[in-house]
Amino acid sequence: MTARSIVLELTRLEAAHLAALVTQFAELVDGAASDGDDPAIARLVPDAYDDVESAAEFRRLTEADLLDRRRDDAAVVLATLSDTAELPDDLDDPALLEVVTIELTPSEAGSWLRTLAAVRLVLATRLGVVHADGHDAGDPRFGIYDWLGYRLDGLVTAMDGDA
Repeated sequence: MTARSIVLELTRLEAAHLAALVTQFAELVDGAASDGDDPAIARLVPDAYDDVESAAEFRRLTEADLLDRRRDDAAVVLATLSDTAELPDDLDDPALLEVVTIELTPSEAGSWLRTLAAVRLVLATRLGVVHADGHDAGDPRFGIYDWLGYRLDGLVTAMDGDA
């Protein structure tokens, strides 16, 4: 039995915005070693233990590897977006709304899932969202956060084979 691929459809504008978000996320992860007090990074690599010393030791042993994997996943997302995320010079060009298809292998889909979830987690931290429904859906500051949730839901559904 061969693994099936996952097909995503995005507009060029969505692809470009997503590529910019993932690039910013990769830069955040790259700078994580120099900024140990960032709550978004702390949320990406949460404490494994309640005991402060055990949590610090676990973090010391695992944080770099976890962040490397997040960086690698982000690189996969950017590579799969590369052809679709280029915008035309004229921002009034109807090509911005052209729907593009991205076909992902199961491995690439896993990288997308982990990256979109991590970017959403960073946004949640920055926006002060603690619970899934902890924001006003009508507040425009949460548009990207909600869009990522929509895309994550679709990706999970496709990966589960229900789409």
